[in-house]
Amino acid sequence: MSLDIARSIAFSGLSSTSVQISVTSSNISNADTTGYTKKTANQSSSVTNGVGTGVTVTGITSTVDKLLLKSLVSADSDLGSADTANTYLTSLEKLYGSTSSTDSSSTGTSLANSIASLESALSSLASTPSSASLQSNVVSALDDVTSQLRETSSGIQELRSNADQDISSSIDDVNTDLQNIADLNAEIKQTAATGQSTADLEDQRNTALQDVASKMNVSYYTASNGDLQIYTTTGQALVDSSAHKISYTAAANVSSSTTYTAGSSSSGFSAITVNGVDVTSQITGGDIGALITLRDKTLPAAQSQLDQLATQLASAVNTVSNSASSVPAPTSLTGTTSVTNSTALSATGSVRLAVTDQSGDLVSYSDLDLSSYSTVGDLVTAINGISGMSASVDANGHLSITATGSGNGVAINEMTSLVGSSSEGFSDYFGLNDLVTGTSASDIAVNNRILSGTGALQLATLESSSTLTVGSSVLTSGSATVVNAFYSALTASRTFSSTGGLAATTGSFADYASTIVADVASKASQASTNYTAKETAQSTYASSLSSQSGVNLDEESANLSTLQNQYSAASALISAINSMYSALITAVQSS
Repeated sequence: MSLDIARSIAFSGLSSTSVQISVTSSNISNADTTGYTKKTANQSSSVTNGVGTGVTVTGITSTVDKLLLKSLVSADSDLGSADTANTYLTSLEKLYGSTSSTDSSSTGTSLANSIASLESALSSLASTPSSASLQSNVVSALDDVTSQLRETSSGIQELRSNADQDISSSIDDVNTDLQNIADLNAEIKQTAATGQSTADLEDQRNTALQDVASKMNVSYYTASNGDLQIYTTTGQALVDSSAHKISYTAAANVSSSTTYTAGSSSSGFSAITVNGVDVTSQITGGDIGALITLRDKTLPAAQSQLDQLATQLASAVNTVSNSASSVPAPTSLTGTTSVTNSTALSATGSVRLAVTDQSGDLVSYSDLDLSSYSTVGDLVTAINGISGMSASVDANGHLSITATGSGNGVAINEMTSLVGSSSEGFSDYFGLNDLVTGTSASDIAVNNRILSGTGALQLATLESSSTLTVGSSVLTSGSATVVNAFYSALTASRTFSSTGGLAATTGSFADYASTIVADVASKASQASTNYTAKETAQSTYASSLSSQSGVNLDEESANLSTLQNQYSAASALISAINSMYSALITAVQSS
């Protein structure tokens, strides 16, 4: 072997080892870099005319198990979904309060506890119905219940709004990743064409892919030209020869009536689209999939349960309050049911309307046979015929009855009246003496007239004797009859229909409130358990991939030491060959 060949071999070894040292050093430096995989400098022997002439670095590569990566991508999607569901359901559970307290001197803060406090306030009032302070306690306790219903409802809609905003934010992140992947596809092809390593670029692309998967479930494959192509689960392209932007506009305002309906252009949540195609239903995994489910199913289900509690509570309380009156009777009663003068009146039985003075003594009255009137306008005419009383349908479309005499008020005894398809009492049907207003959990409230103190709690009943005498007392306060009726309305067993994932059930309002709280707590617990399981699964796949393609610092450090020795040996060989060249030149020159 000539010295030229020997020196060539030595230099190739030195160059190859230098590259391997550089690659190993990079591995060590990037050991904690997210998505980085171990790089290897591949080399092969150079042979000329059958004689080995050194080694050549043929490329720098990394080895990633594609099946393991696919499993990790799927696990990323599952974890993203579980994490989001767990976070939101934990927040939802907090809205409902706790059923117990760590403070032994106090009760829990849940709706069930608030209703129980109202029951307790009514029970105390029943023993002393004329007590102004105990009446105030009842109003305050009822206000606590209605306020908590409103606040919980508002909290649910705020969570839905947050979910909608988070969908928009996550879609922005996905679009950034998709564009990044498309750019990397182009860069990888260009780099490969120049014969350079694309391993680091492929790591970046895989990291972006995992981030997309954590936001939404996708399918993907690597095309023959090296491009990573990504699609929705039904084949809508997100990245092929270019990135396809996902479009979404978050709702400006969110209420219980704000919904998403596929194919609908009406106001509500807009569709998530790609190239004009609605892909909302295709996104079932990842962060966005969980947010869609929470916004459109889980949280509306919780709202429907709350609404049923609120509407039945209002109905039960108002049925009692409309059969009673305050003392003194209010100057005017205005209903809550929308009517016009031409609204048909489907009614039977009789109702007693009376005008009373400040002491509850009779000024005038009349018993009306409701079957005699075909329309609300006919009824208004009849009421206007009662001395000292006037009626009309006001500008808001509500029946209004007013005592015309100074200091007088209007009292009603529903007697045998049955009005409307639900056969409600006269006052109850029109909502003339409602204690609670509102049509759902979002707006339920204690009648402001009573809450502000300008009107008293309805605890008296208009005398029902066959005939009444002007000047006699017909409204007497201080009876426990109405208080007990309120208490029975709260505590009696009633039927709650199936809604929001809860089966139909029977029980008191406190029982149903407890059922709602328990249902939310159960969902939150399941979400937490699922999150833990998905986190473990994702961590297992990530660890497996890291073991297979990640950097082992001990191995790389040992390899670096070996390479340094090889580099020293190659350097020593080159030095020896140079010495031989010098000796040879000296010998030639001296001959």
